[in-house]
Amino acid sequence: MARELWLIRHGESTANAGAASKDASSAPLTETGWLQAREVAARFERAPELIVVSPYLRARQTAAPTAERFAAVPIETWPVQEFTYLSPVRCANTTMEQRRPLVDAYWRLADPELVDGPGAESFARMLERVRATARHIEALGLDRIAIFTHGHIMQAWRLLAEHPDASDRTDMKRYFRAFLGLPIENGEWMSADAYARVARS
Repeated sequence: MARELWLIRHGESTANAGAASKDASSAPLTETGWLQAREVAARFERAPELIVVSPYLRARQTAAPTAERFAAVPIETWPVQEFTYLSPVRCANTTMEQRRPLVDAYWRLADPELVDGPGAESFARMLERVRATARHIEALGLDRIAIFTHGHIMQAWRLLAEHPDASDRTDMKRYFRAFLGLPIENGEWMSADAYARVARS
């Protein structure tokens, strides 16, 4: 039987809904987000062997109904948190709209090695974090894993499955075009069939 790896984006958070967020990790789910989390739990046709969660609150909350449904399944926290490319120090207590000029400037520059400031991560480092996750999955040898994560991580997985050597400015621009053109919605699932290829990239 083929292995099944599900990447699941968290439900709608207060930041997604337009509220200011103190930092990248603490925005909770909205009522819509909790509904999406329950819909995710109901969608499973059989239990995963492992539930993986990002350390960020919105991902942990999204996983909660699934963890409750499959109480015997172990839960592990892995570094599959969102790609924080803008320094949290200068983005504290801002909304997505207020951050828009900084977001646009970052992606226009398209420097994969750029670290924006304290607490930020480079695009190249984020890709390596995704590759490391894939290698860890391959080493575990489990057949069914559900990973509750974030949109940027899922987009990076998609990029690496298609372009395993991605690392340069061209790849970063390709990634951002996909992010805009093929957005991953709150509560959306992605089957990561090509995880072995990502692990070996």
